[in-house]
Amino acid sequence: MTTEAASRADFSFIRYAQCWEDADILLEALNVQEGDVCLSVASAGENSLSLLTCNPARVIAVDMNPAQLACLALRVAAYRTLNHEELLQLIGSRQCNHREELYRQCRKVLEPITREFWDARLEAIRGGIGRAGKFEDYFSLFRKKVLPWIHPRRRVDQLLHGGTTEQRHRFYTHHWANRRWNLLFRIFFSRFVMGRFGRDPEFFRYVEGSVSDRILARAKHALTELDPSANPYLQWILTGHHPTALPHALRPENFEIIRENLDRLEWHCMSIEQRLQAEPTLRVDCYNLSDIFEYMSDDYFHELLSTLVAHSQDGARLAYWNMLVPRSRPEILAHQLIPNQDLAEQLHLQDKAFFYNRFVVETVADGDDRVPSGDGHV
Repeated sequence: MTTEAASRADFSFIRYAQCWEDADILLEALNVQEGDVCLSVASAGENSLSLLTCNPARVIAVDMNPAQLACLALRVAAYRTLNHEELLQLIGSRQCNHREELYRQCRKVLEPITREFWDARLEAIRGGIGRAGKFEDYFSLFRKKVLPWIHPRRRVDQLLHGGTTEQRHRFYTHHWANRRWNLLFRIFFSRFVMGRFGRDPEFFRYVEGSVSDRILARAKHALTELDPSANPYLQWILTGHHPTALPHALRPENFEIIRENLDRLEWHCMSIEQRLQAEPTLRVDCYNLSDIFEYMSDDYFHELLSTLVAHSQDGARLAYWNMLVPRSRPEILAHQLIPNQDLAEQLHLQDKAFFYNRFVVETVADGDDRVPSGDGHV
């Protein structure tokens, strides 16, 4: 996270118990190569773990919130001590009535500070650690209190069954997008409700226009153009687990390689700027930046982006999302950052975490092509 956002928002609890950015498009955007150095916003940890499947030399995960790093640390312990099915049970992807026992196995390899954090949250352990965040509580409220007023359970199951593109469009038009869906969706995903129950109100400081209209349009895309039966994010929102689809880091084919590469992952409770200052010679090949830029002013965004470029290898790639605030390379960095617009738009159309309005991919220019910073511009 960034020091600007941290100065206003409360980072003392779990905001996100899961990563709500699609790791599939992230990995395709970054094109991580064996031996690369990756800098990743930690959040709950899954996407930083997904980067390990590409055999990088280092994945450096950072977050200002120690609770988020406790989520990552417990996942690392789970990969070390549990089998794949037990990992899914601990997360909450699968039903389980002995999660405390699974936690006790993980607890043996946790650092004392992380052990203390989760020992005080055994109720969250019992419910599945993927449900332990404020954002997940928000979706749970929608699933339990709002959705039943819109559709019966059987219709939700029909939606998640998927079908052909034509079948999905027909189902959405004739059976799903009724008046209650449009009305209650707009209310629940409004700036006010989302700020109170989902995200910190400070995260809307730079948002303009209707929040709910943008998310509703993206939801229609996810329910029609994309296949709900293959969408783990949609499935969790509507059911509270993963019936037929898993996020990248939780898929069985990725379990062993993540486990084997865990020693290449490190995590730090600090901002991105602080981490780069702590290792001035660090040069990064790939950046997973989540949607952090929309929590800051234009000036601070430009400053941070310049710092990232200064710590990048030639050809380094940056990937980040815009949920509600448009953020992309400013003109002052036009000769240092190259937008990969066609790739970004193509991947955005595939984005299963559908509530983001835009996906951005940018490449750092080769050193000889960069504009010197002596004129005051970086």
